[in-house]
Amino acid sequence: MIVPLGAASTRACGSKAGALGALLRADLPVPDGHAVPLDVYTSAVRGLHPGTLARRQGPAAARAAILGRPAPAGLREALAAALGTLGGGPVAVRSSASDEDARDGAAAGQYTSVLAVHGVDDVVEAVRACWASLYADTAAAYRGGRGHDGEPAMGVVVQRHLDAEVSGVMFTPAAPDAATRIEASWGLGPSVVEGTVNPDAYTVGAGGSVVTVVADKRTRLDRRGNRLVPRGVLPPDRDRRVLDDADARRLAELGQRVAAALGGPQDVEWAIADGRTWVLQARPVTAALPHRTVPSPTPAPAPAPGATVLTGAPGSRGTATGLARVVRGPADFGRVGPGDILVCPWTDPGWTPLLRVAGGVVTEVGGVLSHAAIVARERGIPAVLGVPDATLLLGDAVPVTVDGTAGVVTTAVG
Repeated sequence: MIVPLGAASTRACGSKAGALGALLRADLPVPDGHAVPLDVYTSAVRGLHPGTLARRQGPAAARAAILGRPAPAGLREALAAALGTLGGGPVAVRSSASDEDARDGAAAGQYTSVLAVHGVDDVVEAVRACWASLYADTAAAYRGGRGHDGEPAMGVVVQRHLDAEVSGVMFTPAAPDAATRIEASWGLGPSVVEGTVNPDAYTVGAGGSVVTVVADKRTRLDRRGNRLVPRGVLPPDRDRRVLDDADARRLAELGQRVAAALGGPQDVEWAIADGRTWVLQARPVTAALPHRTVPSPTPAPAPAPGATVLTGAPGSRGTATGLARVVRGPADFGRVGPGDILVCPWTDPGWTPLLRVAGGVVTEVGGVLSHAAIVARERGIPAVLGVPDATLLLGDAVPVTVDGTAGVVTTAVG
């Protein structure tokens, strides 16, 4: 039912668990944990054929069928024993699907992870939630966009939860002379990976040079008991760097070790907790970043008369022109048509189906290493991120041009 995370393999336990197991075997700093193998999920859904059910009746029917099955006999007892080895504190329960974190598609943010889980009964329910998330609407749409329509399986990682002081994402370089890209903010990692905060951006050159762009970090996410609580960042800390140059270099060095252990450039989620830097996840980089990931210091050309030019972080290369569609929540999804430019405060995994339709993306908040930016790059959709007040300055249904390579958005608003 359960294997130590250090013994996990991709074949038996899914991609996320397999990568973390390889990193533990390479003596890299990964939080202690265990994995629920893929075949436990397979046993739980035997006879259901959830993929067929999803195709015939929709993903919701597949989810309901999975959640309607009791947990396999012995799972609760196995998890109780596993939790006893982790000190009795809160744990993170993370998806480890057979089709995520792959070289041809990350499935970034498509499956469920639950942080700050207390007690064996809640852990069992979190494991079942991970299983059911195989057929979340967004996950089904993502697989459909990649042309994958099989029967994936779900492993699950159960790890010691870290109350991070600082966390973020790092892309290791694709070539020896290339730079490491790091985004970081205060508190727990979902703020950065889900794009709900403007993170600091660090570019660490091969020779150790560090270029920093400090963001206005207004919110953070922290654990309070068994809940994750967003709260405001104190004004003195909003524009204070999260990492100094030495921190950034140490992270880049850790990233090189991760890439060496896993055999290629990696998208690494990391956290600083208990005075130590930890690796929470590593997966292959699936699509190259734009050459720059911060706004250009060179002033943009003067706009044509009556046009407005906005700048942000270049998130996904390319150029697209379409009608701006201002979307503030799911109620607005139906207004986005093929080729429209999605303009929103930020995007979360629930918005992934829009990226199959939209011609480009503009967000007010979020970094270029966030889940939404990763999916945009995989789709080949131009994206400009962190454009202040974009939903107010870009009028709905007005023609907009998005240059995701330069980080420039132009609209003909008078």
